[in-house]
Amino acid sequence: MQLYAERPIRRTAQLVSDLLAVLFVVLAVWLATSVYDEVMKLRAPGDGLVDAGTGLRGTFDSAADSADGIPLIGDALAKALHGGSAVGTKFADAGRWQIEAVENLAWWMAAIIIALPVLTLVVTWLPLRWHFTRRATAAAQLRALGDEGLDLLALRALATQPLHRLASAGEVATGWRQRDRDVIEKLAGHELARHGLVP
Repeated sequence: MQLYAERPIRRTAQLVSDLLAVLFVVLAVWLATSVYDEVMKLRAPGDGLVDAGTGLRGTFDSAADSADGIPLIGDALAKALHGGSAVGTKFADAGRWQIEAVENLAWWMAAIIIALPVLTLVVTWLPLRWHFTRRATAAAQLRALGDEGLDLLALRALATQPLHRLASAGEVATGWRQRDRDVIEKLAGHELARHGLVP
């Protein structure tokens, strides 16, 4: 499998683009984790509400249990104090709701920050790399066949190379018809060069 070009300039450009793609993903992950951590700091008020609500409920429940033993008014006082316990439960529930909302927000923001660059690379960079690898591998396999492969590469060059490049290949039509090896090798070289390979 031909992952990179054999020509130095094109290979360097491919290596730089691959490195930039990896750095882009690493930067996105770093940014996502930083944003996640910062957003999670917003849960502090929710934690405070849970702690305050739990403490308030515990205080009122303890007072209600103590008041229950008072003769005559103990039941009424305990019932009133249990009402305060319900308020503590509401505070704790509100705090839990806020914590859950902040956690969901942090998770979704991190996921979006990672997904956007990765999807951009999947749509743009990855198809280009796959296209190059597939075509360069096929061209390298043809080159490995020897003269038969060079004939096919030369024929492909005749069909796909720009006219000015064909004109610079010398007497292409005459050389092709007479099976001139120099012309065939030059044409095959043009086709290989188009795929980043050397003759």
